[in-house]
Amino acid sequence: MILCSGEALIDMLPRVSERGEPAFAPYSGGAVFNTAIALGRLGAPVSFFSGLSTDLFGAQLIAALDASGVSADRAARSDRPTTLAFVQLAEGQARYAFYDEGTAGRMLRDTDLPQVGPEIAAAFFGGISLAVEPCGTAYETLMLELSTRASGPVTMIDPNVRPGFVADEPAYRARIGRMIAAADIVKISDEDLHWLEGPGDPAALARGMLGGEALANDAQGRGPRLVCLTRGAEGALGVTEADEVFVPARKVEVVDTVGAGDTFNAGVLAGLNRAGVLSRAGLAGLSREDIEAALSLGIRAAAVTVSRAGANPPWSEEL
Repeated sequence: MILCSGEALIDMLPRVSERGEPAFAPYSGGAVFNTAIALGRLGAPVSFFSGLSTDLFGAQLIAALDASGVSADRAARSDRPTTLAFVQLAEGQARYAFYDEGTAGRMLRDTDLPQVGPEIAAAFFGGISLAVEPCGTAYETLMLELSTRASGPVTMIDPNVRPGFVADEPAYRARIGRMIAAADIVKISDEDLHWLEGPGDPAALARGMLGGEALANDAQGRGPRLVCLTRGAEGALGVTEADEVFVPARKVEVVDTVGAGDTFNAGVLAGLNRAGVLSRAGLAGLSREDIEAALSLGIRAAAVTVSRAGANPPWSEEL
């Protein structure tokens, strides 16, 4: 089973009413939530952990998870409100205004962390929940604990940086650095890569995450085994110590990009799981074919997501 840990929220997407007035429609979302939904629809066994409200929006999130075959049994429920994210679209690109203070997701703490046993083969982290407290510390604590287990699950992170959401940039950069160093798989967009690492050749910067600082900061001497670099309309590059594998994007008519990267993450994890290499031993021996198949599934799934409004990942039969 794959455990997805991070934010769940309501995306308030722009619409026009029957009277022609501007309006917002509530859609279930959140980066890690979207990845969990996409994994469930791709047929992977998946569980979701977050702070979820008992309010009407929390009930909407639970119903969406259940409809896509995602278990919410590990979620921490409370009567705090649900995070709302109002979305503006400009040329298909999403911009967000978050309402997150005192919410069920934001106020998640170390004491709310779930028990994680050997049934969890992989654990995914990322999103805006890593930029705020106290939930950021809680998710980091869980990931670092799992990464230090001798026979623990594969860990994966997608920083999914939202600079406007980061109040303490030095602390946030330090957290992301620690989590990347502890991860087995890193997915990062070219935009996020440059935000974190500065200018330079993206492939070289991605390769730098495989060793150097990452390995030096990891007490186990491991560091990431696979870095997946997404480059928007160009495609995605998978980098290991032995290989670089590029898979071009698919040409589709883009409605919006909400949930595209989240769906890609799910495709990569589902692809590795289907190939039987979603383990630390499996990642150490990844073949070019394994990498290409995982990236291809991620790109195919993301192509469907961007072709329709909102974060609406495809089901397996749609691929």
